[in-house]
Amino acid sequence: MIDLTELVERHGVVGAQVAVLHNGEITDMAAGVLNNVTGEKVTTDSIFQIGSITKVWTATLVQQLVNEGLLDLDRPVRDVLPDFRLADEQAARIITPRHLLTHTAGFQGDLFHDTGNGDDMLEKYVALLADARQEAPPGELYTYCNSGYTLLGRIVEVLRGKPFRVVVRERLIDVLGLRTAVASHAEYATQTVATGHVGKDPEPAGKFMAEGDAPAGTTLAMSARDLLEFVRMHLGTSEFDAMRESQVVPPNFAQGGSQGLGWAVHEYADGVTGVGHTGSTLGYRAYLRVIPAAGLAIAVLTNGGESLPLARAVFEEVLGREGITPPGLPTPPPLPVPVDVERVVGVYRSTGLELHVTEGDGGRVKLRYVRLDPGWESFVDGDEHEFTGLRDDALIAVDSQNGYHQVVVLCGRDEQDRVKYLHWGRAAQRV
Repeated sequence: MIDLTELVERHGVVGAQVAVLHNGEITDMAAGVLNNVTGEKVTTDSIFQIGSITKVWTATLVQQLVNEGLLDLDRPVRDVLPDFRLADEQAARIITPRHLLTHTAGFQGDLFHDTGNGDDMLEKYVALLADARQEAPPGELYTYCNSGYTLLGRIVEVLRGKPFRVVVRERLIDVLGLRTAVASHAEYATQTVATGHVGKDPEPAGKFMAEGDAPAGTTLAMSARDLLEFVRMHLGTSEFDAMRESQVVPPNFAQGGSQGLGWAVHEYADGVTGVGHTGSTLGYRAYLRVIPAAGLAIAVLTNGGESLPLARAVFEEVLGREGITPPGLPTPPPLPVPVDVERVVGVYRSTGLELHVTEGDGGRVKLRYVRLDPGWESFVDGDEHEFTGLRDDALIAVDSQNGYHQVVVLCGRDEQDRVKYLHWGRAAQRV
């Protein structure tokens, strides 16, 4: 039996909800506080932002359009949005919804534009993509793209003739009878909302991320139980089976798996396949894991602190009851692989971030994130971190953060035979 109160205390998590779907029944629990200043307790009806798990909701709305014959995933986005522009006209002309769903469109993926909260917020956001640069040719490289999901949200709006938040409510929240789920910041006032907390010594964040990125994951919030009601819908019909099929294999971050349509596809021991997603917004971390063949799903929602070790403990206990072992997290090897320092050191740039790599001691390198956009403030620190060799084509952090040793894959070569991209889910190109 999960002792969530003990896990919250052990890992310094501010507050948490856990829900488990098994044999058609949902069990949920809560522990910790909504806000560590007020001390109000989390209940199973409190709501947490689910961050990028929202992408599965957006992909579901897209799949509904496909199923109704209103959208072809392999036709250009411009079939629906003729005014869609990027800095690279050739790329804008050929990018498809499938590229967007699988994070292979290749344009800047973390553009944090505040376009307000009106009915035209997504239309305004998409117009601002006209300046977005291409970081890789369409279809060539998996690189996580929030901007692409906001673009998908605009496609949903145009084909449904209604604002995205209205479509989410009408076609998912209301249809499923979800009591706590909210699709806009204005709706938060109708629910008891957990406050996001940031920092090593968690403090209330005091704000939310911009609502104009809602289809990518800045707005949707709910209880863990309601999140699993959404999963129950997916498991109860073949209408969304195509979303769980592997489409793209990302760079090897030592965790296996692949990318489906919205869903991340996970490979467990003994041939067991699952899907899931993780979400991060300002002060919130959310985790969702689903084993369709077992009719099993687990949701963990948190609002600050060392959330990953807590989530891992929950997954290990629940999956272990079914004889399923979660994939292990990567750790530095006892005998590190030598790093070709001269080919790795340099400055690499991604959307809103630079990665500065310098030579370290003993064949290691040091990596520091330099924030070019304040939107990254709560997601990366500005400290130097030591990395050692994991494989010939990958580095791993010597120390863990939030229970995880970050893996950075070395992709491609430039004209001088140096590493072209550092890839940690996003691809940062050598400057």
